[in-house]
Amino acid sequence: MKRFFSLFRYLIPYKLEVVLNLTCNVLGAVFSLFTLTMLIPFLQLLFGTAPMLEVKPDFELTVSGITDAFYYFVSSVIRESGHSKALLYVVGLVMVASLLKNLFTYLALYYLAPIRTGVVRDIRNDLYDKVLDLPLGYYSEERKGDIISKMSNDVTEVEVSVIRSLEMLFKDPVLIIVHFVGLLFISARLTLFVLIILPITGAIIGKIGKTLRRTSFEGQQRLGDLLALIEETLGGLRIVKAFNAEHSVAQHFRADNERYTKLITGMEQRRNLASPLSEFMGTAVVALVLWFGSRLIFSGSDAVGPEALIAFIGIFYMIINPAKSFASAYFNILKGMASADRIESILREENPIKIKSGAHQITELRDRIEIRNVSFRYDERYVLRDINLTIAKGQTVALVGQSGAGKSTLVDLIPRFWDVSEGEILIDGVNIKDCDLRSLRALMGNVSQESILFNDTFYNNIAFGVQSNEQRVREAAKVANAHQFIEATPEGYSTNIGDRGGKLSGGQRQRISIARAVLRNPPIMILDEATSALDTESEQLVQQALDNLMQHRTVIVIAHRLSTIKNADLICVMHEGRIVERGRHNELIALNGHYTKLHSMQAL
Repeated sequence: MKRFFSLFRYLIPYKLEVVLNLTCNVLGAVFSLFTLTMLIPFLQLLFGTAPMLEVKPDFELTVSGITDAFYYFVSSVIRESGHSKALLYVVGLVMVASLLKNLFTYLALYYLAPIRTGVVRDIRNDLYDKVLDLPLGYYSEERKGDIISKMSNDVTEVEVSVIRSLEMLFKDPVLIIVHFVGLLFISARLTLFVLIILPITGAIIGKIGKTLRRTSFEGQQRLGDLLALIEETLGGLRIVKAFNAEHSVAQHFRADNERYTKLITGMEQRRNLASPLSEFMGTAVVALVLWFGSRLIFSGSDAVGPEALIAFIGIFYMIINPAKSFASAYFNILKGMASADRIESILREENPIKIKSGAHQITELRDRIEIRNVSFRYDERYVLRDINLTIAKGQTVALVGQSGAGKSTLVDLIPRFWDVSEGEILIDGVNIKDCDLRSLRALMGNVSQESILFNDTFYNNIAFGVQSNEQRVREAAKVANAHQFIEATPEGYSTNIGDRGGKLSGGQRQRISIARAVLRNPPIMILDEATSALDTESEQLVQQALDNLMQHRTVIVIAHRLSTIKNADLICVMHEGRIVERGRHNELIALNGHYTKLHSMQAL
């Protein structure tokens, strides 16, 4: 239950509401107990099993003092007005006590509502913040569907199973404790008998619930697998249909869905056993209490009388419902804590990219970017080895080479999407690990090989992450050769482009990505195959726009089409994670090495 108590940290911002809820629960329990215990002296006086008090006792703020005062009050009413009027007084007091009990019960729920909803909101916020904070490397190891499952279904399960159980956790223990005090006051021997029996029933319920958490954890994992499969199917639907794989994909889904269903069915059957089992146990305990209490009365070995036994049974019944709810809450919490474990698995993740306190705020590139003796590895496998490269301000540097040579990984190290394994990267002589991360990334515009767009309008996709106006957005679109096709859509810049830009062609998506980078107007541009998805005509227009954009900027270009980087100030040829050649186009051709081979293959 350690994970369960770790969730209590989310209650800290709601300290006042928690105190008010507990206070109202205590008052509600006290008035609930009062409505039953006050019947005992009245019944004793009514049936003559207790003597009438003639002399008014001195009032003391103790149990016996309050009891004697109430005995004297009832005795006075009976003497002066008769039994009927005394009964009317007692009924009135019971009604007032019941009204106050229900008022405080409502107020307890009133103060609980913002706690329940607020805690769930805070968990969702923390999860989303963590998802944004974790580095790209984390998501290369995790499936998106499973992460979505943790953020949606697991949070919902925690809300339903754990957060909604807060009512039982805040209310039921208070009711049980207060009523047990009342039982102890009526008969210590009967209460001791109950305390011996109840742990036995609790052990039976606990034994059934042991496997619930383990089964629930496996169920949530299965659900994550299902969502991952759905996400992969939607993303690859074109391939599924092209290869006539609908039947095999459907079979895979049905098999996973069947396993998940069987798991959840068994879990629900165990959880549904909580209520009838606890009710039966409660009835059995009441029967035993009635038997034991009757024996005490008949033997005369205890001061308990028939009317006290009736009140004892009545109060004990008041404990059964909260105990039953507490048992159900226990089962729900066991089920919900499996989801809490999965949520914590994300929240506990450490971001290896650390930002130092007092980090250097970098606002411009004044001189150069230096990559010194940089090596990088995923786990134990090196992707980059001994990279040394200096990029002067205003220079255009192109990276070329075979797929998998490490070009994209190298440019990902500059904005610290990953941290270098060995060596260092400096901007104007300052190690980027000593720079503020937001200010570092603000220096750079990025157009990746894959056009990453959002299910939003043209305007919002171009202005993403930048405070801008319509005129600047239009100018950026014109530079990227996107303005014309945007204006041709029904709602212009307010047209929604669909999920991941699904309503657009590949070339149009890429031009929107370029417009987004143009609008940011950064001093450093990183272009990872920025023109790869364009047709010949669009490529020429966008390349011309990019040539204009790259003037007076520092540009790092990854290119497979060597024709697009002939005029670069420096071309670096990468092979198996190393820079094997560097120079201008004509110099590399003269070397008759890797670059010449690539150039000849493209010419052919």
